[in-house]
Amino acid sequence: MQWHVIEAHVIQPGCFQVKFADGTQGTVRFAPSAYRGVFAKLRDPAEFNRLYVNGYFVTWPGELDLAPDAMHHHIKESGEWLLQ
Repeated sequence: MQWHVIEAHVIQPGCFQVKFADGTQGTVRFAPSAYRGVFAKLRDPAEFNRLYVNGYFVTWPGELDLAPDAMHHHIKESGEWLLQ
């Protein structure tokens, strides 16, 4: 699938670079308002830095992940996905 994540790495707290199987690459940024609910723990830089690729999606311990298809769509359009 084109939206399968093959690489991801943290650039700085709240921001990471991602690469998809089809070669699409871009940045995902968390706006301050995105750190709510299940994502609240990612406000801690040490927790955010635990990001890894599991299968074909970006995840953090505790089964916390982002939808790879939505991420791919936004990055394909503008090179960035801002989570708000």
